[in-house]
Amino acid sequence: MATGTDTDTGTTEDVESFRLRARAWLADNMPRLPPGASGWTEMDVGPDVAARARVLQGMLNEGGFTGIAYPAVYGGRGLTREHQLAFNEESRGYEMPMLFNTPTLTIIGPTILDFGTEEQKQRHLRAMFSGEELWVQFMSEPTGGSDMAGAITRATRDGDVWILNGSKIWSSYAYFSDYGICLARTDWDVPKHRGLTMFIVKINQPGVHVEKIRQTNGGEEFCQEFFDDVPLPADAVIGKVNDGWTVATRLLVHERSGAGGGSPYASGTGSTHTGKDLDDLLALARKTGRDKDARSRQLIAEAHVNNTVHRQLVKRVATGIANKSLPEPAGSLVRLFGSVSRVHRTNVGYEVSGASAVTWPEDEGNLGGYGEAFVFRQAACLGGGSTEMQRNIISERVLAMPREYAADRDKPFGEVRRNQMPTRPS
Repeated sequence: MATGTDTDTGTTEDVESFRLRARAWLADNMPRLPPGASGWTEMDVGPDVAARARVLQGMLNEGGFTGIAYPAVYGGRGLTREHQLAFNEESRGYEMPMLFNTPTLTIIGPTILDFGTEEQKQRHLRAMFSGEELWVQFMSEPTGGSDMAGAITRATRDGDVWILNGSKIWSSYAYFSDYGICLARTDWDVPKHRGLTMFIVKINQPGVHVEKIRQTNGGEEFCQEFFDDVPLPADAVIGKVNDGWTVATRLLVHERSGAGGGSPYASGTGSTHTGKDLDDLLALARKTGRDKDARSRQLIAEAHVNNTVHRQLVKRVATGIANKSLPEPAGSLVRLFGSVSRVHRTNVGYEVSGASAVTWPEDEGNLGGYGEAFVFRQAACLGGGSTEMQRNIISERVLAMPREYAADRDKPFGEVRRNQMPTRPS
């Protein structure tokens, strides 16, 4: 049985004892969700939701249930992934600060843990746990497509500071976040992977302009950022100067693990497959009168099988990476399966809900939003790297198949033909 040392009590605690303690604390302290509510949707997030998430995160932190699998020296609890999973199961039915999971605690926190200075870890990890800091990724660029290493956002050294110029895009919730982790070009005379540096960027400062992007469902999750002569202090560098691709590669490992449901740092219902989505599908079938329909029952059974396989795959890949029997890029197996099965679950919900997912009486609501989810479903195959990219990674870095030809390999990036950086709308 997994055990860990709880930082509040200073004692070794097995998972079941921790589970019982979490169960009692949640019942006494956290607000209950209304019946049938999931407590989280990526398609309806605004500043009020962010403010509420900060409050909830602070409540969890005061109770000793944040950073459960993070090291105690940086404000975590020093426990195991099994302790975090137990907490996730017990938190079902409670309002939780899900907004802090991605990317703050599952992607950026672990990256700072891997490459940050002691000062960066002490300052920022503790602020994440307490709810003071929400983070965002400044990685993708308008002209870059899937070529993250082809970044043309630049940081130029000027004495004791770096001056940041350029643009990033598809940054989720940047308009209410506090900090971003930003990959920028710092050397144009070396091949593209060798001239990058990772920086910490404070968002609310002169020169940083955040523009919302309206989506098909009316949501404004995604943003584009423009950086106009933004000064960054020397201690804003994560890792080493011109070695940002090493940091980015590790960040992508955490991102794919998180997107695939395998992160040991995700907290709350929805961060792992606890069966809630299947309960929703069953309730949907009963509400639409399709619970006896053979086709609907078959589809829901397929979703159940996918969930079971996914849980086992996460466990197997996580164990394999930990004991080094699998390379770190094997996380793409989890990411690929997770995205494909998520699309399948969305399709199942859309089919079972029938016409009610397209048009419905105002007093009944959209049967759980399956119509909007159907329109948005392909996002599951893009965030964290597209499914096509995951297949490439699996073939080249897990199965050791030959790499594809690249015309810019080993060529100084300043000599590579590329698009121009877009300018900020006036």
